[in-house]
Amino acid sequence: MKVAYYAPPPNARTGVADYAVALLGALRRHGSVEPPHRLRKGARRADLALYHLGNNQLHGEIYRRALAEPGVVVLHDAVLHHFFLGGGNGTGRAAYVDEFVYNYGEWNRSLAEELWRGRANSGFDRRYFDYPMLKRIAERSRAVVVHNPAAARMVREHAPNAAVVEIPHLFAPPELPAGWEVARMRQSLGVPQSGFLFGIFGYLRESKRVLGVVRAFAALRRARPDAWLLVAGAFVSSDLERAVAPLLAGPGVIRLPYLAERDFWRAALAVDACINLRYPAAGETSGIAIRLMGTGKAVLLTNSAENVRYPEEACLRIEPGVAEEDSLWHHMILLTSIQESAGEIGLRASGHIAERHQAARIAEQYWETLCAFHY
Repeated sequence: MKVAYYAPPPNARTGVADYAVALLGALRRHGSVEPPHRLRKGARRADLALYHLGNNQLHGEIYRRALAEPGVVVLHDAVLHHFFLGGGNGTGRAAYVDEFVYNYGEWNRSLAEELWRGRANSGFDRRYFDYPMLKRIAERSRAVVVHNPAAARMVREHAPNAAVVEIPHLFAPPELPAGWEVARMRQSLGVPQSGFLFGIFGYLRESKRVLGVVRAFAALRRARPDAWLLVAGAFVSSDLERAVAPLLAGPGVIRLPYLAERDFWRAALAVDACINLRYPAAGETSGIAIRLMGTGKAVLLTNSAENVRYPEEACLRIEPGVAEEDSLWHHMILLTSIQESAGEIGLRASGHIAERHQAARIAEQYWETLCAFHY
């Protein structure tokens, strides 16, 4: 079987691109899998296409091709609402409203108009996450691959007859920096060996709860002067960046920009625990959480259906909503009070990731899915 492989370019600033590169290498052990531009001219067409879709405009052409030539779609985000707000199905208001009506009926046209006018709030307004807008791609595709039960539920709500396959998020162990590089990174951040360093990584948006995390850390720092917080990544929203800026200047907070791969791993291995919250959630499984857990770090996650597959003893669950900051503060106090607990949780996390998320095992599940829907 020959598979055409559609994904963002390898160097694109998105976790989907990193995931796609790792999966491609593992899939090639099973058969012929190539990006469309590498399929030899004159050769017969691919038997099936595998499409990687996320919630931004890097996936625009992939989305359109997936509709035109249906294959197996991987939904890295199960909420495509923001993709359509950005023009994923055309340009402007009319195309967005028509797509919303296709998903939720003519009687919701006025709601679509309202959401379009208020789209500046789409990063945190729950309504934009409650309407994933999945119907067209789910109905059209031969199968939809998701990474967690929350995403599977969203797809089935939009297309009850869709073939939905849950495959765990892939973890490809990187070539890790040497211990001295990690120690030098921690030293360059000004964190003493005895200090406890929390980290937030990736694109910083409202749904990653950055403001609440920094507020909870400020309260923690007053009780634990040996606690530190690294905030590494690019802000998606200038409004959020302005709101967080005064807190980022507080004691114990270290700010770094978007990090290239090698620097990311130096910083990731330098932290004692990673904070990776998502609320409202978009049905995504965080690649950063998988990577940090896979390398033995304790990760604090939102208690949600997206994260239900992780064992209780392999992560720390933070309650969303009004209890979030209080829940986060208590867990941070626990980790900084009993510092060996972070290492123990990280060890159990790495064991779970090694058992369920390794690239070779995940590639087998993908290949079985591709074979099942090749017709």
